[in-house]
Amino acid sequence: MNEPPFPHSPSGHEEHHGHTEHEGHLQHGRVTAALDKPFTDPVCGMKVADDPEKVVSHAGADYHFCSTRCMHKFSENPHAYLHSMEPDMAGGRAATPEGTIYTCPMHPEIRQADPGNCPICGMTLEPMLPSLDEEEHPELADFRRRFWRTLPLTIIVAVLAMAGHRLFPRGLSGQSWIEFALGTPVALWAGWPFFVRGWQSVRNRSPNMWTLIATGVAAAYGYSVVATIAPGLFPATFMEHGRIGVYFEAASVIISLTLLGQILELKARSQTSAAIKSLMGLAPKTARRIAIDGSEDDIPLTHVHIGDRLRVRPGEKVPVDGKVLEGESAVDESMLTGEPVPVTKRAKDRVIGATLNTSGSLIIQAEKVGSQTMLSQIVTMVAQAQRSRAPMQRLADVVAGYFVVIVVGTALLTLLGWGFLGPEPSWVYGFINAVAVLIIACPCALGLATPMSIMAATGRAATQGILFRDAAAIEGFRKIDTLIVDKTGTLTEGKPAFDRVASVPGVSEDEVLLLAASLDQGSEHPLAQAIVNEARRRGLALSTPESFESSSGIGVRGKVLGRLLSLGNTVLMEAEGVEWRPLQAVAEGLRSEGASVMYLADERRLLGLLAVSDPVKATTPEALSTLTEAGLTVVMATGDGLTTARSVAAKLGIREVHGEVKPQDKLALVERLQREGKTVAMAGDGINDAPALARANVGIAMGTGTDVAMNSAHVTLVKGDLRAIAKARVISEKTIRNMRQNLAFAFVYNALGIPLAAGLLYPVTGQLLSPMIAALAMSLSSVSVIANALRLRSAQ
Repeated sequence: MNEPPFPHSPSGHEEHHGHTEHEGHLQHGRVTAALDKPFTDPVCGMKVADDPEKVVSHAGADYHFCSTRCMHKFSENPHAYLHSMEPDMAGGRAATPEGTIYTCPMHPEIRQADPGNCPICGMTLEPMLPSLDEEEHPELADFRRRFWRTLPLTIIVAVLAMAGHRLFPRGLSGQSWIEFALGTPVALWAGWPFFVRGWQSVRNRSPNMWTLIATGVAAAYGYSVVATIAPGLFPATFMEHGRIGVYFEAASVIISLTLLGQILELKARSQTSAAIKSLMGLAPKTARRIAIDGSEDDIPLTHVHIGDRLRVRPGEKVPVDGKVLEGESAVDESMLTGEPVPVTKRAKDRVIGATLNTSGSLIIQAEKVGSQTMLSQIVTMVAQAQRSRAPMQRLADVVAGYFVVIVVGTALLTLLGWGFLGPEPSWVYGFINAVAVLIIACPCALGLATPMSIMAATGRAATQGILFRDAAAIEGFRKIDTLIVDKTGTLTEGKPAFDRVASVPGVSEDEVLLLAASLDQGSEHPLAQAIVNEARRRGLALSTPESFESSSGIGVRGKVLGRLLSLGNTVLMEAEGVEWRPLQAVAEGLRSEGASVMYLADERRLLGLLAVSDPVKATTPEALSTLTEAGLTVVMATGDGLTTARSVAAKLGIREVHGEVKPQDKLALVERLQREGKTVAMAGDGINDAPALARANVGIAMGTGTDVAMNSAHVTLVKGDLRAIAKARVISEKTIRNMRQNLAFAFVYNALGIPLAAGLLYPVTGQLLSPMIAALAMSLSSVSVIANALRLRSAQ
């Protein structure tokens, strides 16, 4: 098998988790290793010793390797590895991982390789996957610097403008020029990023919040500059306190408050990725690899290859997904599955990377590394879900599309209305109110209403072992009223134990077991594995199938020792023209006890049957009880015999049962229930469930099942525990409630704020809204939406 590539993966990062009792020995071992291994493998970056058999000369230099695999890779394309290792050898490190893609929280369709601003809304782009070692957001640092350095100027100019006539009753000579000198650095330096974004919105023909802010500030500042330099251009009605009124304080305060709002917003937005960072931080930095000669060495996690043997000591984390070779221990998987009770692991059991080994020592074989591990897939899945758009966002998108044009039109009408119809100085009032309208409007609050809720909810769900594929899955989950469940692996353990074998006269039971097990070697179904394991336990010499074909949901066909065999349920027997009724009584007796029965036939001749029992999961009764109390109708659909299915259903209180169904039958069942007006969720774990999972309103895959099932589903339960469905439904309901709150706030804020800024209440209250107060309200509106969304992080 060719060694797969090992791309940079989130699983390669880790937070510092403190010291262990072994740390002193580990540090000493690392120092000794560094002295004994002075060379660096240019392919994997691993420190290696001088080995004459693993050296390649290139361009007059010798390069040393950790293995023949790395040596062959280098020989095929040395320039690729030499180029990629240069920054590392120089001690440099990029601020973000190579290949980082940046996207917009409000417009996930925007993706680019470099940081910047969204061409649609102007919002700062974020990495699709955060990094644990990333420094403070550069724009946050920039805005903080601009805010604090110009805040004294803003305060002074605001005090002069609002209280100057009281502080200086006789007047302050050249006050307009003083305000000009104080306000210009604020407007042109601190506010420069806003003007850049405003210009980009015009150039991209995508008006947004920055169009309004840049227009409002430019109008206030530009008007004030002209009034200061050439006051004679203005009529006498524009005079205030002996001079033409200027609004440097309005422009300065708007910019300072907008900077403050952006600082608060960037800080709050950074918290929405906390769940992904906590998941990424679960992975250990190193693994202890056992070499062929039995020696052990601590290596970086990114240097672990598939097939490597790794030791996991008590108190250490499992480095990668793999299989236990030796040892026995209780492994705490709660960080990924939400299951608080440690799971006992023995030889041949699978372990998940980033889980905690609590007691005994284990030796495992690495099976999945890098981006292939369950942790990396969970991180990727959560990130994709956080960037998806909820159907509820469509209304906000439609409104936002016309929002800026409507606001600009409203500001213009405000200026003209007050100018022609308002009291003197009417045009001054009109100008102030028009600026207030531009500033108070906040399309950002509309745009952030659902994305922030989705990001917070998916992160919270991931910590409980629930992975939503996208925002639509969260929105649709609360609506389900019918749940279709598969039996094997969903209601039951999915780890069947062999029960018994029966044969027809003239055929021995060992022959039936031998042929069935030989054929089933090509199957990954849990029932097949139980048969194969039993044959091996009895010491039967299995033969390699000459051909193999899986008929999803009904059985398998193939050729063994020149014999054309069929192994499956009665549907397969009927299709093959096999008379299976001679063993019907035996089969029904086994099925009544809850066992799954498979018939074995040689061409059209029945040879016997095999029974495998699969115990019901201990958590299934509680899960079904909770779902039923929540108003869901549970339906069982399984490929097992109807008698077996009814036996299990009777124990669990499931009324509607469908047995011996094919994948197309499960699909048809979903479609029939949907035609009846039901909102259907399908829970399954096998390849045969994939069509129904994809067609259901919400497909739920068990994390213990196949990749095909998980790829077809809308939601994955990492632990494969049906109790998580009830938890997911609660998260869905709370998320939708939170999204509605955010949208309602954004709509109400803008619906009330814009008329208030336009001065429509002036005839009643005699008060006008200052542009400075409008700027404060605008800044706090987005922060309020984000703060409300962050409440979901603590939802139970």
